[in-house]
Amino acid sequence: MGRRRQRLNEQVGTQVREINRWRWIPNALTFLRLLLIVPFAIALYHEEYRTALLVFVVAALSDGFDGFLARQFDWKSRVGAIADPLADKGLLITAYLILTLTGILPVWLFVLVLGRDLLIVGGALAFHYFIGRFEMAPSLLGKLNTLVQIVVVLAIVVYQAGLPMPAWALPCGIWLVTATAVISGLHYTLVWARRAWQATH
Repeated sequence: MGRRRQRLNEQVGTQVREINRWRWIPNALTFLRLLLIVPFAIALYHEEYRTALLVFVVAALSDGFDGFLARQFDWKSRVGAIADPLADKGLLITAYLILTLTGILPVWLFVLVLGRDLLIVGGALAFHYFIGRFEMAPSLLGKLNTLVQIVVVLAIVVYQAGLPMPAWALPCGIWLVTATAVISGLHYTLVWARRAWQATH
C-alpha cells in the first residue's frame, strides 16, 4: 500500500513538473503583446486599418489566452502581474494617441484618457511613498472604463476599415469613454483620500 502511494506521488510530481516546464508561456505572450504595439501603431498611423485590426485582434486573443493559462495552471508570476497591465495599457494609449494624431479622435479625449492614467499612477506612488504600502487592485469602474476604451477603439478601427459599423458608434463611443474615465478617476481619488485619512487618523 505504501509503495503504491509512493509510486502515485512520484507520477503526480512528474506530471506537475512537466506542466510547469511551460509556465513561461503566459509571460512570453505578454511580451509578444508589447512587441505588437509597434506594428499596430505603424499600421494605424498609415491608415492601414485592416492590418491594424488584425494586429489588435491577435493582441486581444493573446491577452485572453495568457490569462486563461495563468489561472488554469497557476502560472502566475510577479513579472506577469506587472507586464500584463502595462502591455494592455500601452496598446490602448498608443491607439488613442495615433487616432488623435490622425484627426479621428479629439485632442481633449486623449488628454483625458492619459490624464486619468497618470492620476491613478501618481496617486498610487504618492500613497506608497508618503503614507504606506497597499495592494493596488483595479476597481469595477476602472475595469468598465478599460472595457469601454477597448470596445471603442475596436469599433473605430472596424469602421475605418470599411467593415459594417454604424456611423453613430464614434460620437457615442467618445462620450462613453469620457463618462467612464471621469467617473472612475473620481472614484479612485475618493478611495485614496479615504484610505489616506484612515491611515493618518
